[in-house]
Amino acid sequence: MLKSKNLQALGIPYAALLSVIFGMMIISFPIGAFIVFNTDIGNEINFDFPIDGFDFFRSIGYDIPLEFELGDAFIAVWCVFLVLFSISILGPKANFVSVVMSLLSFGKNLTNSNYLATIIKWFTVIIVISGAINLIQESIDVSIVPPEPKNRLVQFYGVSAAAIAEEIGFRVLLIGVPLFFMYSRKLSGKFFLKSLWNPFDTLNVTRYSKVLPLIVAVGIFFGIAHVISGDPWSAGKISQAAASGIIIGWVYFRYGLLPAILIHWATNYFIFAYVFLVSYTNDVSVQSAFSHSFIVTLEILFVITGVISIAILAINYFGAKKEEKLEV
Repeated sequence: MLKSKNLQALGIPYAALLSVIFGMMIISFPIGAFIVFNTDIGNEINFDFPIDGFDFFRSIGYDIPLEFELGDAFIAVWCVFLVLFSISILGPKANFVSVVMSLLSFGKNLTNSNYLATIIKWFTVIIVISGAINLIQESIDVSIVPPEPKNRLVQFYGVSAAAIAEEIGFRVLLIGVPLFFMYSRKLSGKFFLKSLWNPFDTLNVTRYSKVLPLIVAVGIFFGIAHVISGDPWSAGKISQAAASGIIIGWVYFRYGLLPAILIHWATNYFIFAYVFLVSYTNDVSVQSAFSHSFIVTLEILFVITGVISIAILAINYFGAKKEEKLEV
């Protein structure tokens, strides 16, 4: 009863926040296209800029030798995100509107039954945890310094494509494939692909004693990769990226590749689309755009949603533990 009352008290504001973020995510799609094709953030570089390789797995610096123009590559990546986002609204068990209505009407937490609700929940949790790590590190004079991009338009394409490339590299290859060989009792190609798409629902994993260490190890590797490959961040990025990697790794194992990619998309494309728009419309640097009142308001919105998400996760966890004790 206490669990139900707590969830009902959080239901209405949480549903409202989920709806606002959902709307902003939709708007970010045309914003991203506008940035690439209708602005001059790249200065002398535009959407015709030739790209001669696809950085598929940044930790080992492996490039797929392909030649394409930046605009064509961006549209391909953009369409993948749009398709995945559309799927996330509809399922897998309930559509996003049903989840929001259940929170508004009955305070029922059905976020796990819809991809998009799960994506927003864990994306905002990452924002809260990343912010907390940054505050703690700054208190001991450990700063997180991003690499200086050679070109802003190329940077925007790069962070957009990374959501797909890095999820395939870090989550599918380093988590999905090992889990298949650890738990699968079939060797069919179809079952292999299904297990990579959604490990938890496909493989018979009853205990997490082997899964969690793998997720944590890959998450730490993900953090380290940010400072040893490509255009490296400062060492302070390791803990922040590792925490994000662990969370996304858990989401991949528990809910599948689709939400993992879109959480990464949200931390990269979604945020940068608005930052670059603010930078362009206000004629300020990208660094200054992060301090703009609009972006700060977005951060506050994400943090509030993330705090409520953590509270709901805690209520569900301790409620389930209490129910287990009562059954015993």
